[in-house]
Amino acid sequence: MTNSINYMVTSDEDELWGMTVTTVGYQKINEDDVYPPKNHPNGYYFSPEKGRVLNEYQLLYITNGNGIFTFGGSERQTYYISEGKMFFLQPGVWHSYQPFEKTGWTEYWIGFRGITIDRIMNEGFFINRPPVFTLGLNERIVDLYLKAIEIANEERAGYQQALSGIVMHIIGLMYYRDKTRDFQDEDLICKMNKAKVIMRESIYKTTNAEDIANAINMSYSGFRKAFKEFTGTSPAKYMNELKINEAKILLSNSSLNIKEIAYNLNYENPDYFSIFFKKRTNLTPVEYRNMIRMED
Repeated sequence: MTNSINYMVTSDEDELWGMTVTTVGYQKINEDDVYPPKNHPNGYYFSPEKGRVLNEYQLLYITNGNGIFTFGGSERQTYYISEGKMFFLQPGVWHSYQPFEKTGWTEYWIGFRGITIDRIMNEGFFINRPPVFTLGLNERIVDLYLKAIEIANEERAGYQQALSGIVMHIIGLMYYRDKTRDFQDEDLICKMNKAKVIMRESIYKTTNAEDIANAINMSYSGFRKAFKEFTGTSPAKYMNELKINEAKILLSNSSLNIKEIAYNLNYENPDYFSIFFKKRTNLTPVEYRNMIRMED
C-alpha cells in the first residue's frame, strides 16, 4: 500500500446527519523517518515535542511498530504503544504521539465530529478509563479503515453518511473488544455460552441463576460476576429479557390469553407480568397484541 491522506470538506446537509468525517488515512513510517511527515494541513500538523489540541475526535490504530502516546493537561500520562493498540483522541485535550525511531510504525486514522458522538460521550461511555485500547491485530478493523479510505477517495454523493457508519462500526468494535478484554480463558467463555443456552432452553421452567451456576460447576457469586462481565448484564436481567422476547412471540403468534402466557412463563401473577412487560416495552401485553394485529 502507498500512503493515503484525505481531508474532507463537509456541507450543511452533511452536518444534519449527526456525524461528519474530517480526515481518514493510512501511512507507514519507516525506521528513522521524520515524524510526522510534512504533508498535513496546519490544523493537523504538529511537532511531537509541542503536541497539539484538536477540535474533533480521532481514532488511530497501530498495526506495526512501537511508539508512545501522551495526553492530558497539567498531569500528563504517557502510554507505550505497540501493534494492535488503538488510541482515542478527544476534542480539547492536549496530546502528542510518535513512533520510536528504530521501529517506525504503521498507522490508520479517522477523524470525526458531531452530535452523535457527543451524545455517546455525554452518556458516560469511554469516561474514566485510559484512551488507549488493546484490540490486537484485527483484520476486520483494518478492512473498515481501508473501506473508509476508498470511499473518501471516490467522494461520491452520500459519502459522508457512509463514512459516519464506518466510524460507528469501529467505535462499536473498540467498545466490544475493551469490554471483553479480560475473557481470555476459553473454559470460562464456554461456561458463559453454556449458561446462555441453558437460560434460553429454560424459558418455560422455574430455573434461576443459582441452578445455572450449579449446572456449569461454578459458585453463584463467581458465575454472576463473570456473566455480567461477559454480557454486560446480570443473569437475572438476561433471563427476564429472554422471557419478554418470548412473551412478544406468544402475543403475536398464539391465541393464549394474558394469564396463560404469564403462567407459562412462570411469572408470579399476571399483574406482575403486565407491569414488567410495560416497563420494558412501554406497552401493556394487550396493547402490544392489538398493535401487532393492526399491523397485520
